[in-house]
Amino acid sequence: MDLTDLTAVRLAALVAQGEVSAREVALAALARINAVNPALNAIVAPCEDEALAAADAVDAARARGEAAGPLAGVPVTVKVNVDQIGHATTNGLRQNAGLVADSDSPVVANLRKAGAVIVGRTNTPAFSLRWFTRNSLHGATLNPRAAGLTPGGSSGGAGSAVAAGMCAIGHGTDIAGSIRYPAYACGVHGLRPSLGRVPAYNATGADRLIGGQLMAVSGPLARSVPDLRLALAAMAAPDPRDPWFIAAPPEGPPLPRRVALCMAPDGMAVAPAVQAALLAAAERLTAAGYGVDEVATPPWAEAMAVQLRLWMADMRHGAAQAVQREADPDALFVYDCLCRIVPPLTAEVLMETLQARARLTRLWRGFLADWPLVLCPVSGEPPFPDHLDVLSESAFQQVLAAQMPQIAPPLMGLPGLAVTTDLTGPTPMGVHLLADWHREDVLLAAGEVLGAVVPRA
Repeated sequence: MDLTDLTAVRLAALVAQGEVSAREVALAALARINAVNPALNAIVAPCEDEALAAADAVDAARARGEAAGPLAGVPVTVKVNVDQIGHATTNGLRQNAGLVADSDSPVVANLRKAGAVIVGRTNTPAFSLRWFTRNSLHGATLNPRAAGLTPGGSSGGAGSAVAAGMCAIGHGTDIAGSIRYPAYACGVHGLRPSLGRVPAYNATGADRLIGGQLMAVSGPLARSVPDLRLALAAMAAPDPRDPWFIAAPPEGPPLPRRVALCMAPDGMAVAPAVQAALLAAAERLTAAGYGVDEVATPPWAEAMAVQLRLWMADMRHGAAQAVQREADPDALFVYDCLCRIVPPLTAEVLMETLQARARLTRLWRGFLADWPLVLCPVSGEPPFPDHLDVLSESAFQQVLAAQMPQIAPPLMGLPGLAVTTDLTGPTPMGVHLLADWHREDVLLAAGEVLGAVVPRA
C-alpha cells in the first residue's frame, strides 16, 4: 500500500485505528517529496524535521489513549504567504526572505490543533499576483499533469504538490481565483470558503487593506471532495485575531436542489471544451436529482470591475513601492498591465466602489436564495500555457478576460468550488460551483456528485 496514493480521510482513519503510524505516513510523504519535488519545485521550504516531530507527537498521544484529531497524521502543506513559526513569510519576495514568523497564523494553528503534519511550504508568484507561479526568490513551479501548462496561481505550489501526491491537503489563499484556478489547472479540487469562515492574520505584516479584508480567504486543495470537507472543518476553528471571523455552522438547513447553469457569464467567450464540461456536469447533476436550468444571473462583468478596483487599490497603496523594489520581471509586467486597465481610486470613487459592492452582494445573495447553486466555468479557456500572461499586454488581457468567473465572486464574499471532472484530454478539465455565504455544505454535496477521487500525477 502506497500511503501517498490515499486520501486524507483514509489516512486519518488508518492513523486513528492504529493500522499505520503517523511517522510512517510522514516518512512516505517526505520520500515522495524527495522523489518528485526537485523537478516540480512545488515545495520551496521543506519541513522534514518538524514533520517527523509532529508525527511522533501524534503517535505518542495515541499511545496515551488520547483522542486523535480529525487530521491526525495527515500530511499537509502551507503556502508561503501565511505565517508559520520559524519560517519566512516570503510571499515569493526576495525582500521578505528574512521575514521569519515567531507565531503561527490562525489557519496554521488550526491545522496543527487538528493533528495535521506540515511537510513543507509551497510556492506562489511574487506578491501572489498571478495565475502562474514563478518568482525571483524561489523560481518556477511546474504542473505535474502536463508539461508546459501553468500549475495555476497564486497557490500553484499547493496545486502541484497535491496533484503529485506530496501531501494529502494543500493550504491555499484566494482573492481572485488563487485556490480554484490551481485546482483546475493541476487536476485536483479546490474550495474557496466564504469570507470569515477561516480566520486569517499574519503577525509578520501590517493588517490587511480593505480589499484583502473583504475578499481574501484561506482554504484547501485536495484530490477528493470529502478531503476538502475534512480540511475545512479543521481550518475553520475560531481565532480571536481575525475580526472578520464568523462562527457559522458547518451545515445549514435543507435547500431546494436547484442549479442555475451559466454557460457564458455576461456573454464572455467560452471555449468548446469548457462548454462541454459544463453540459456534462449538468447532466450528472440532473441524474442525481438536481433541477438544472440555464437562467440569467446577476452581473459578472460589473462585479469583476469592482473587484479589480478594490484589489488594485490595495496594491497601489500597500505594494507599489515594494513592486519596484523587488524588481521581479513578472510582477512588474502584470502590475503595470493592471495599472493601465484599472484607474486609481479617489476617496469619492472608493466610497462608490463600496456602495457598488453592497448592491452587487444584495443582488447575488437574493439570486442564490432562489437558485442555491450556480454551475459556471472556472475559466473561459482550458488551463493556459505556462506564463502566457507575460508574453505581451494582449496576452495578459486574454488571460484576464477568461478569468472573470474567478474574479467576480470574491467581491461578494461568496464560496466557490473548483471540481476536476476529466483528466483524459490534453489538459485537465473541470467546472465551478458557487453558493451563498456559509453554504460550503451545498457546494461540497454537489461536488461529490461531480468529482471523483483523482489519481496523483
